[in-house]
Amino acid sequence: MQPAQTITIRVRYNEVDAMGYLHHSRYLQYFEMGRIELLRSVGLSYAELERQGIFFVVVKAEISYKGPARFDEELTLTTRLTRHTPVRNDHRYELRRGDTLLAEGSTTIACVGRDGKLMAIPDHIVQAVSRQ
Repeated sequence: MQPAQTITIRVRYNEVDAMGYLHHSRYLQYFEMGRIELLRSVGLSYAELERQGIFFVVVKAEISYKGPARFDEELTLTTRLTRHTPVRNDHRYELRRGDTLLAEGSTTIACVGRDGKLMAIPDHIVQAVSRQ
């Protein structure tokens, strides 16, 4: 089973462009929020992982925009872990307003240590995600 988490996000005024649409750069920030909440849903804190010297860096990101979002709209973001290897995780995202798909995307994140070098994802993280 693929671990998944859905969160609700309200578009804030400072996130829209001059035309009143959610700025394209914010989607990646929303995706990051989704990954952090997915970790939290399996009992892990990204802040604590960082204190332990475990970091996840984005090495690939893709977004397909389907429709606009506007200030004060309530959106739902579903984040799914779709692939796991010893050093990386792949995620898929769907951002919706009600039943309307606004964007879908994917990221690949790699696990690195405080020195920025690639490292194996620690067993306690793998086990927490596997229990989902």
